[in-house]
Amino acid sequence: MHAELIPHAQTQTPVAEPLRVKDVAAALRVTNATVYAEIKSGRLPSYRVGQGRGTIRVSRAAFTQYVTERGIPTSELAVAL
Repeated sequence: MHAELIPHAQTQTPVAEPLRVKDVAAALRVTNATVYAEIKSGRLPSYRVGQGRGTIRVSRAAFTQYVTERGIPTSELAVAL
C-alpha cells in the first residue's frame, strides 16, 4: 500500500520568492549601489542567505512596506507584488 506524504503541487499555495538586490534595483529604476545604501542605512530590511558572505534577499512584504512608506505607486514598479 502506498501512502502519499507530500501534497500534489497543484494543491500547494505558491510561496512568494524573496527579491534579490538586482530585482529591487530594477523595480525602483535605481542602481544596485543605491539599494545597498538603503539596506545599510536600515531603511530597507533584508537578510542574508547562504554561507560566508552569502547573498542578500529582501522579502516582498518588506519591499511593499518600503515603497508604501515612500509614496511610490506599486503600478510603477517593474516587479509584481
